[in-house]
Amino acid sequence: MDVYEAVKSRRSVRGFKDEPVEREVLERVLSAAAWSPSGSNIQPWNTYVMTGAPLAELKTTAVERVAHGDAWDKRQYEMYPAGLKPPYGERRSAFGKERYSALGIAREDWEARQRAAIANWNCFGAPAALFCYIDRELGLPQWADVGMYLQTVMLLLRAEGLHSCPQMAWSQVRETVAEVLSPPDGLILFCGMSIGYEDPTVSYARTGRAPLDETVTFLGD
Repeated sequence: MDVYEAVKSRRSVRGFKDEPVEREVLERVLSAAAWSPSGSNIQPWNTYVMTGAPLAELKTTAVERVAHGDAWDKRQYEMYPAGLKPPYGERRSAFGKERYSALGIAREDWEARQRAAIANWNCFGAPAALFCYIDRELGLPQWADVGMYLQTVMLLLRAEGLHSCPQMAWSQVRETVAEVLSPPDGLILFCGMSIGYEDPTVSYARTGRAPLDETVTFLGD
């Protein structure tokens, strides 16, 4: 797959088939993603991959926890600032409106919105999931390195005909994840990522992007 095609076709898929993803494919993707850039090549990502029975167990436990209304785990980082100034807040609001409209969920239908949100912890039906940790002693530049790594993973998944959905939502139930993965104490869970083959029967709205002149400034000829 052409790189441009991989970039343009990558999106956060929220509906997957239960078709298994071969371990050989995941190993190929993650081996190539290891070449992602990082400052002084420190490679700050710590990745766990789950499939089969362990993932099924985690899904069940996490969904039951959220459905019962248990409190979120204490935050290790803020997903969004308390007040998103323009234009970021408007972009986030537009995304939410587009997503729920595609699902046929009205703004005031809180119960339906909750059901849609809970699907996060079922990995939207995906048969594979990745959980990415970073050492708590590292700084903001290393968090940026992790972001570049995850983007590389997602593009390589497209090259394999797979889709993904990165999910910071998993950080809200990080203790439940840790019960299964047993990561070292010094690591922070940044996000999970659902991986699999897209279910074309699930409705979605392709989120737009800001025009180039709103985010990019050119200087020179």
